[in-house]
Amino acid sequence: MTLITSISGIRGTIGGNPGNSLTPNDIVRFTSAFGAQVIRSNKKASIVIGRDARISGPMVSHLVTGTLLAMGIDVIDLGLATTPTVEMMVVDEKANGGIIITASHNPGEWNALKLLNEQGEFISAERGTELLKLAEAGDFEYKRTDWLGEYRKREDHHQIHIDRILELELVDQDAIQKAGFHVVVDCVNSVGGIVLPEFLKQLGVSKITELYCEPNGLFPHNPEPLPEHLEAISAEVVKQHAHLGFVVDPDVDRLAIVCEDGSMFGEEYTLVAVADYVLSRRKGNAVSNLSSTRALIDITHKHGVQYTASAVGEVNVVEAMKKTSAVIGGEGNGGVILPELHYGRDALAGIALFLSHLANSGLSCRELRTTYPDYCISKNKVELSSGIDMQKVSSEIRSRYPDYQINEVDGIRLDYPDGWVHLRKSNTEPVIRIYSENRTPEKAAEWASKFIKLLNTLSPD
Repeated sequence: MTLITSISGIRGTIGGNPGNSLTPNDIVRFTSAFGAQVIRSNKKASIVIGRDARISGPMVSHLVTGTLLAMGIDVIDLGLATTPTVEMMVVDEKANGGIIITASHNPGEWNALKLLNEQGEFISAERGTELLKLAEAGDFEYKRTDWLGEYRKREDHHQIHIDRILELELVDQDAIQKAGFHVVVDCVNSVGGIVLPEFLKQLGVSKITELYCEPNGLFPHNPEPLPEHLEAISAEVVKQHAHLGFVVDPDVDRLAIVCEDGSMFGEEYTLVAVADYVLSRRKGNAVSNLSSTRALIDITHKHGVQYTASAVGEVNVVEAMKKTSAVIGGEGNGGVILPELHYGRDALAGIALFLSHLANSGLSCRELRTTYPDYCISKNKVELSSGIDMQKVSSEIRSRYPDYQINEVDGIRLDYPDGWVHLRKSNTEPVIRIYSENRTPEKAAEWASKFIKLLNTLSPD
């Protein structure tokens, strides 16, 4: 059983003992701490909540709702809603915060509380640290009967999200309609199954083939949209002679693309392609995190603008985007952030921008992919040992590679002439992630293997 607290929220496996997994006790405790923060600066407060379709969602939602009402906080319940939709509706409702009940790409036994501020953005690391202290101390109180919060449902949220995207000048509906696209979608039986087919229809896609679009929470495969999990849609795209396929994770903030020949466009290249399109029409800078492909640097240089690398985590990317006036940003996991829509990863926005780009290019999906620099990333993870000393790991890497550039903003990243390796503790799983990029998959895997062996050598287990 696992419980993780980080900038990505309160995340854990359902069941088990309090403090060791995401139990009802923990859900109430952390929700109460968040509510206490909101009340402190707002005499009368409201919070928007929404969830993905995983099986534990209704149970967690009931606990969150009851806790907030008991604290005198009004609840606007969206029910099933994508993460970016909840982010946008916090602003639309002029609420004081939001809670998204989703474990994103984690398997079905996981769930989480993603916490938003009044701007519909993830709370800061500083606020998160304070929240953990509040939860530990139990420094909160509940209201008497005549001061309880009010509960209200809202059901127009998906259409509002769709309308806002369709209103964007960057979204070229005419070109998309003329292209006559046939698209296959895999929504992993979560909330994407409600919104994605309808969104594509309104966007002007000619034909939509649906895979796993029933929002019952029964994930048909590992919900992280990685190539090894996407055999079904890859085969279906080829079988249907479709132009391309789209895959989203359970809360629809990550986007993977499948080309017409069944090959992967590459989750790293979702942001690369979208950034290329946006920067061709908007003068501004771009941001991604330290674990993202160098191809985005090449694209920004092509357009004569600045690239900035942030620490991993959406809140860190957003902070860097604001500091550098970036017009596009995101993460190499298929997360696209378009600030003129909102500061959050949004797979629907990514789809609209990618299809606009593809339609205007006159190329096939595979042909478009070949126009970008070809880098290969090896993504690995090892179980996090309780005794592993990351400072010792960093020191060992510096001593072994004194002539290479070292970045310790987030874990440790080593840049060498034709590639890089990034090693860091995950915000969402009890693992250490080791990502390596090079011009060839063999070289990327070789460097990743060096770091994995180093970790095993230094691990006390």
